[in-house]
Amino acid sequence: MTDSTSKRLVKNIPKIMNAWATRANVEVKAAHHQQDLALKNSLPQYLKNLSDALSKTINRTRERIEDDKKESTRVSQKHGRDRAGTKHYTMEQLISEYQILRQVICEVMEKEAPLTSLEREVIIGSIEQAVNDAASEFSASMRNLQEQIARSLAHDLRTPITVARMAAEFIIRRPGDQAFHLDKAAQICNNLDRANKMISDILDISRIQAGEGVTQEFKECNLDEIIKAIAKEFNVVKKGKILVQSSGDCIGYWYADGLRRVIENLITNAIKYGLENSPINISLSQDIHSATIIVHNEGKTIPEEEIKILFQQFKRSESTQGKVGWGLGLTIVQSMVEAHEGTVKVESNAENGTSFMIHLPKTLTRKTKSKSDYINPLGPRDAIVNH
Repeated sequence: MTDSTSKRLVKNIPKIMNAWATRANVEVKAAHHQQDLALKNSLPQYLKNLSDALSKTINRTRERIEDDKKESTRVSQKHGRDRAGTKHYTMEQLISEYQILRQVICEVMEKEAPLTSLEREVIIGSIEQAVNDAASEFSASMRNLQEQIARSLAHDLRTPITVARMAAEFIIRRPGDQAFHLDKAAQICNNLDRANKMISDILDISRIQAGEGVTQEFKECNLDEIIKAIAKEFNVVKKGKILVQSSGDCIGYWYADGLRRVIENLITNAIKYGLENSPINISLSQDIHSATIIVHNEGKTIPEEEIKILFQQFKRSESTQGKVGWGLGLTIVQSMVEAHEGTVKVESNAENGTSFMIHLPKTLTRKTKSKSDYINPLGPRDAIVNH
């Protein structure tokens, strides 16, 4: 090996990064939906470490070699953790990112001068080690996250189960009141449905992670009725905490169960992270073409840099640490809203509190052949495949 190879690599770091990012965005399916590539931020340091490994003049003491190896492992493990918590990424796609990097490094380097067999061996060996480190961390992170999901799901299921049990006990205490029984029986059914939807969230996010689709039925429904029914159910336990302001009937071509889960997740999120004695306000407004839902709570604000990760699965902002939850609710929200060709935004500041704003068109721009369509949560461009 010669020092010219090491220097040539350093000189070409920007070119390698650009070429790698371009190819990864095209060839790695999940990368299509990311604002940035996780490895991009740590790639310069990785390439600098690789250039050191190719150098003959740097004093490669045992301590220096060990330090470089630790840094390379740290970078790769961070990449593995990030990918485990990023929607749509699979182990295969994570490995593919590194395979593309290996190809790009060799191609860029050899445009100026051939690599020796030893130099190529160093590059390939470094990439293989990085893949192993990232893949191991990816697997470990997924196992930990699955355990977290199981614990959190068991905790959050208690609310609808508790409401259903309370309603059943009221029925027992008033055996002769048929009208009362009907109302409480409806509460039982509704809350069992809520528990079932929590489980469905887990199943859906598993399909999203695997790049599969979720079958959804789009039909005409009234968003005003959906929101008010959800607020009534939550208020059984929360004693009027959920307040609704609506312009009246709001009819659109939507997947009612999907939007119900969106609103339930946003209310649950607002209760969990908002001030305990402050109401949760839901507003529904509309025009001829679209509807806008705002779920607002007072409480600790979300820093701007943390808003960027709110909709990534399993990601929790620093301000939410210590709260119970499996970090899937907002991922489900975003996926469902995108399936409706809508948008979701977050505003959070000390003066106005935190608001999640959902904008939904009343009809889909894409043509459908049946009421039951297959929504690909990987993005609107592939959103419907009729069956």
